[in-house]
Amino acid sequence: MSSSVAEAEADVCCANCGAAEIDDIKLEDCDGCDLLKYCSEKCREEHREQHEEECKNRRVLLHDRKLFTQPNGTHLGECPLCFLPLPLDPEKYVFHTCCSEIICKGCLYANYKSNLHDEMKAWRCPFCRDSTEDDDEGNKMLTKRVEANDPAALSHMGGVCCNEGDYEGAFEYFKKAAELGDIEAHSNIGVMYRKGEGVEKDEEKMVYHYEMAAIGGHAKARHNIACIEEENGNIQSSVKHLIIAANLGYEISMKTLWKHYSVGNITKEDLDATLRSHQAAIDATKSEQRAKVEELARRRLQSRR
Repeated sequence: MSSSVAEAEADVCCANCGAAEIDDIKLEDCDGCDLLKYCSEKCREEHREQHEEECKNRRVLLHDRKLFTQPNGTHLGECPLCFLPLPLDPEKYVFHTCCSEIICKGCLYANYKSNLHDEMKAWRCPFCRDSTEDDDEGNKMLTKRVEANDPAALSHMGGVCCNEGDYEGAFEYFKKAAELGDIEAHSNIGVMYRKGEGVEKDEEKMVYHYEMAAIGGHAKARHNIACIEEENGNIQSSVKHLIIAANLGYEISMKTLWKHYSVGNITKEDLDATLRSHQAAIDATKSEQRAKVEELARRRLQSRR
């Protein structure tokens, strides 16, 4: 019997008793991998010891495959107005509590310039058109979105608590946001487990949340994993993570790869390919409006010196 036929038969029969899937027998996947099926919890338990090693190896393979897959973009996604990828630098975008949208400063500048004749419109959120001037009103809007279990609002509220030194409160907000799929929250929880802020230090949980963030396209979290892997002596794994983070436009990872190249941990071909992808990711975030905002910021900084 060919291996393909055997695999096909195993896919439609219980791995323990051999029962086929018929009307009154429903097979369910192994709870650890996607290799085998079982007709009952009893069969699953009886076969566990026999299947344990294969299941463990398969889980590792599936985990690594998922972890090292290049994300389509960063966790930030695109600006909802100009549809360009948001830059990784948090100084270049703003989170709006009124609608929980992240908007690039280029679009904020364009909205302001196009509404100079109407000060009320100029300072409204360019996405939902609510007022962004009143901090009290903004806090009320944020509270409403938190109460509605908006993951982005929960994550933002966690950041507010961190800034105020309320790490236990921050952790609760981040935890709920992460459960709802917020990538930034996963990264922040990883930091909290690393520093022991609001929770006890826990390396295993730290790595788990960093990995969840990295899979979701969080470049800094992936860079942190790369640092951990390097500390543990897993150089090639570290380099793989750095390449993915650099491909997303994370400059620190790109600079770190140059250091790895100097000691022979990455080939010239791979470094050049990564550099091209890195620059393309950065270029994709550029626009005339965003460049204008950066120029204005530079002029203000120079005028203060």
